[in-house]
Amino acid sequence: MNQVKWRRDLQGALTFLKTFAEYHAPRIREYEVWRDRFIHHRLGVGVWLVGLVYLSFLILELWSLYFEPEDFDPMWLTTQLTTLMAMGVCGLLVRSPWGQRHSGLVFLFFSGTVTLIPQVQRAMAGLLEPSLLVWPAMFLGQATLIPVCWRLHVVAQLLALGSYLVLDQVFQIPSQIPLANLSYFGLWMYLAWICLICNLCVYLYERLRRSEFTARQQLEEAYHRITEEQERSERLLLNILPYTIAKRLKEQTEYVAIADSFSHAGVLFADIVGFTALSTKVSPPELVQLLNEIFSEFDRLADLHGLEKIKTIGDAYMVVSGLPEARDDYAEAIADMALDMRDALIQFNQDHQLEDYPVFSMRVGIAIGPVVAGVIGLKKFIYDLWGDTVNLASRMESHGLPDAIQVTEDTYLALKQKYHLEYRGEIEIKGKGKTPTYLLLDKGPKPSSHKPSDCH
Repeated sequence: MNQVKWRRDLQGALTFLKTFAEYHAPRIREYEVWRDRFIHHRLGVGVWLVGLVYLSFLILELWSLYFEPEDFDPMWLTTQLTTLMAMGVCGLLVRSPWGQRHSGLVFLFFSGTVTLIPQVQRAMAGLLEPSLLVWPAMFLGQATLIPVCWRLHVVAQLLALGSYLVLDQVFQIPSQIPLANLSYFGLWMYLAWICLICNLCVYLYERLRRSEFTARQQLEEAYHRITEEQERSERLLLNILPYTIAKRLKEQTEYVAIADSFSHAGVLFADIVGFTALSTKVSPPELVQLLNEIFSEFDRLADLHGLEKIKTIGDAYMVVSGLPEARDDYAEAIADMALDMRDALIQFNQDHQLEDYPVFSMRVGIAIGPVVAGVIGLKKFIYDLWGDTVNLASRMESHGLPDAIQVTEDTYLALKQKYHLEYRGEIEIKGKGKTPTYLLLDKGPKPSSHKPSDCH
């Protein structure tokens, strides 16, 4: 039992470590990429800085050669010239594609040329002398200019100190400590403290920089997530309200009901015939799936024609043209929508004829005229319509015929030049009495010269 528990705990720990590594690995790689670019950039600055330093000392040495010969040091002049040439090579490496890919090696070459050239030249002259001026200046300068990747600094320091130790202990080159009161042990303690301080500064700075880098990444990720959530909320809001209405609501400091009047709008109601009876024969999920498939196609058509879907109520669908942005072809747009909805339902029936579903039919009613549109209430906002035109469109649908598009007389008058319509007759509408109605059949003028209005 304990063995099983131990294996389970081990597997859990391994899973945690794997998840932790997968989560942090991209961030570590991004930091390393940034660090390499940072080193490469600062190396370019360092090459120019060291070049200027040695150039200034070269000018000073030439001054001594001509005006103060007793202070002139030929070896120091050679060191300056050699270092300047080495800086030229470093500059070429920094700018080369190879140097951009291997910034660490260029760093070691840059550091090594400055610290090793004086040491090797003095060793070749037969006198080894630790450079208590160049080494600390170089180590502290590196830590200040390139305060990242402390391991590189350690390697660079070991190159300088290790080469001195090899020349001193292995090759037995006579050594001289420049300070008379500094012992051999004190020399190494002094150099060790310089290196320790430099490396500690680099380590602490890089640790802080890495934390800031990680924190900035987390902040960017959080901002990205907030932006995504904001865009998602925006899409959800635009699925409920038109863009102009949503914008007005967001700009309000205090909520005020929105109501706009439109003198020219087209209103369409559509209802699936027999859908309520079908709900007793088909499972609820299957029923909702069928309705969703039909209404999703209607939504696509509404977007295609630039119409505004208002709502669905059960198996009824409501859409409007001419608002919230007015348009001159509002009547044609709502008529095209109705004809395409009819064709879409025919195609739906053909696609499902082998799936043991009944053939669906639809009643459509259209009215055009003035409406009031807006948003009222405090919760669950919905962009809705009010007015006599809305009531007429609803009556056109409820008193219509299956597989027919019934329209008002005003709609007929607006469409008769471009669409094929037929007079149906008068129907009794509550509050209106006998009302002439027409059936929209197709796009294009009626083939006969006979006027539908002459039939009544």
